[in-house]
Amino acid sequence: MASSEAEIEALELRLMRAWVARDGKETKKLLARDFMAMIGTLPPQLLDRPSFLAGIERGFACTRFAMREVFVRQHGKCAWFVAGAELELGLGAKAWTGPFLVTGLWRKGAIGGWKLAERSLARLDQDDSFAAAVSKLQLWK
Repeated sequence: MASSEAEIEALELRLMRAWVARDGKETKKLLARDFMAMIGTLPPQLLDRPSFLAGIERGFACTRFAMREVFVRQHGKCAWFVAGAELELGLGAKAWTGPFLVTGLWRKGAIGGWKLAERSLARLDQDDSFAAAVSKLQLWK
């Protein structure tokens, strides 16, 4: 399983680099045909694969990213990717930057290997008092 975790992490980096480069062709190779992205705005917005790819070419830009805490868990032929990240996103003159929670559901197919089926991007709350309270609930500490 460790090799799958490293493979998913590498695919995530490849995907984010393609987005920064505005490389729709490379991005398309990594997305499942039924890909769906949930963008954590108010109200939340959904982008299907064609919309996400067109968005990259029409100005939904990621100009910088840095992955922080990264977790990958494999469940059969699927893997769940979760990371805290610093993102600089933009859409036209609108900037959306800061700490984000990035999630992805990767599925391994018989043909083509791992493909990203689901993506979620949501800004993180910068008030750490609630995180500290939740941390105290963790029984393994």
